Amino acid sequence: MAIALTLFCLPCAGASATMYLRWRRSLPSWISVQPIELPGRGSRLHELPQKNYDELTARLCDELVAMRPERYAFFGHSMGALLAYGITQHISTRYLPLPAALLISGCAAPNRQDSERYNNIKGRAALIADLRKQGGTPEAVFDNPELLTMTLDLLSVDYRVCGSFQHAQLPFLPIPIHVFGGRADTIKVSELDDWRLTGNRAFTLDWFEGGHFFLRQSEEAFLSMLTRRLTESLNGVAREACATA
Repeated sequence: MAIALTLFCLPCAGASATMYLRWRRSLPSWISVQPIELPGRGSRLHELPQKNYDELTARLCDELVAMRPERYAFFGHSMGALLAYGITQHISTRYLPLPAALLISGCAAPNRQDSERYNNIKGRAALIADLRKQGGTPEAVFDNPELLTMTLDLLSVDYRVCGSFQHAQLPFLPIPIHVFGGRADTIKVSELDDWRLTGNRAFTLDWFEGGHFFLRQSEEAFLSMLTRRLTESLNGVAREACATA
């Protein structure tokens, strides 16, 4: 019987945590999917959005530490992956129990982040063009003026978060790091592969058919591999525990 694990999932820019709710029906029962909502959207719509990367990741760390289960992992797509990495670093600096694994999807490594790209995307037209380029927004959003305005407002805030990220050489994370990418995405192989520089445990890089939102376009294959990588990570933790017992 598999060991129960909570999978905290962080959304991409302009999105809500609800993007992960469908996974609860698709993943094995031993994986408890816990979407993490960011301030200013969804169930936290009444809160002011946070526009600074370091402040947002520190705040999310405070919130997650209070509810952290015995076994957990972080997953994030695009901006969500960068947030998951920052939260994990904050947890590490506090010498608290780390996640069983860090799962990164569709996001360049910290040393390959182009913060200026986000800072240069300004104005409604530029934001819409970037949304269309990413290919993950339903056409119904573009056809609904009110919904489109809400999406663009969030996207603008999230791009400020990404634009405020500054790479620094930090201690290796002593946990497995599993990276996922889309073969048709504009993110380069080397930009994903450099995630191996952030840890000193197991590292994997898996590819799927599709663009930036391959996790939807190849959902069945992606979730199967996600489950496999989590299983491997938990088995590794169990082996280490036995070796030190």
